[in-house]
Amino acid sequence: MNEQVNLQKWVDQVEQIYTQIKPAQYGRVGVLLGGRSGEREISLQSGKGVLDALQGLGIDAHPYDPGTQDIAAITQEKFSRVFISLHGRYGEDGTMQGFLEQIGMPYTGSGVLASAMAIDKQVTKNIWLSQGLSTPKFLMLNEHSNWEAVVNYLGLPLIVKPAREGSSLGLTKVKNISELPEAFALAAKLDRDVMAEQCIVGEELTCPIIGRGKYVQALPMIKIKAPDANYDYHNKYFSDDTQYICPPEIEPELEQMIEDLAIRSYQALGCSGWGRADVMIDQGTRQPYLLEMNTSPGMTSHSLVPMAAKQAGVSYEKLVLWILHQTLDQNPNTSFNSDEEKR
Repeated sequence: MNEQVNLQKWVDQVEQIYTQIKPAQYGRVGVLLGGRSGEREISLQSGKGVLDALQGLGIDAHPYDPGTQDIAAITQEKFSRVFISLHGRYGEDGTMQGFLEQIGMPYTGSGVLASAMAIDKQVTKNIWLSQGLSTPKFLMLNEHSNWEAVVNYLGLPLIVKPAREGSSLGLTKVKNISELPEAFALAAKLDRDVMAEQCIVGEELTCPIIGRGKYVQALPMIKIKAPDANYDYHNKYFSDDTQYICPPEIEPELEQMIEDLAIRSYQALGCSGWGRADVMIDQGTRQPYLLEMNTSPGMTSHSLVPMAAKQAGVSYEKLVLWILHQTLDQNPNTSFNSDEEKR
C-alpha cells in the first residue's frame, strides 16, 4: 500500500510555508511562459497568474518567454530558479527540463525522464499497462492502417489524437468508420505519431497529485461535465458552460479506487512536484480508466489543480508558493528534480 502524506498535513505545511515566507530565500525567480507549442495561449494565461501571485507575495519574479526570447540567453537574467508555466512541447516534454539541468537551474515539477514519458501517450500507456494499471485499449495509426481492423478492435465511437499534444489539440471523436481518414489526417498535422483509442463512455474526472516518490498525496477530485460531453479546447479554457463538481459526487469506494489509481500512475512515471491524472469511468461497469498524465498543469482561471487546492483549503497564491518552495529542496551538487525515487 502506498505511503501517502495526509491531506491535512499538506495543507498545514502549505500554511507554514506561507506564514513564514522569506521572499529573499527564493532569489530572482523566472516564470517561463508562452513557449512554442500549440498551447502557447494557455501558457501565457497560466504564467501571468503565477507571476502575479509570486509578485504579490513580494518575490522578485520576472517573466521569460522562450517563444520570443532566446532560451540560451536566460543565463544572463541571473535567475536563482524558475517556475515552469509552459504547456505541451518544448516545455512539458523534458526538453526544457534537460536544458535547465545542463545550466544548473532549479525548476518546478517533474524531471527530464518523467516529463518526456508523460507527454508521450504511447509510452505512458505502455508503462501503465506494465504496472497493471487500467487504461483504454489503443492502436497506433499510419496512412496504411486498415480502418476496418481498427474499428473491429476498438469499437465505435473511438478517439483519434496526436501522441504528444495536450489540451485536446488535434483530437477527434470518430463515430463512423468513414470519418477515420480525416481524423487521422488532422492529428498527423500535429504529430508524426497518431493514436486511436477506445472511447470510454461515462463520467470524466481529474485527480491532481502532489509530492514525490512514495510521499505522494491526491488532492480532491473533480468531475467534469462539458456541453455535449465534449471537453475540447474551447470548453476547457473559455466556456462558462462546463460544470466542475468538487467533490465529484461518486461512490466513496470508487473515489478511493480512482485516488489509488491516480497515485500509482504518477509514481509509475516517476513524476514529482505536482501533476494531474485524467480519468474516465465506464458508465456500464463503473471501471475507471486512466487517460493521461499532465506534468505541467494549467494555472488559468478555469484550471483544475487550483480548483482542487481551493477545495482542500489552499488558495491560488499559496499553491503557487508551495510549488516554488519545492525547488529549495534540491541539492545543487546533484541532478535537480531527479526522477529517482526513494522507495
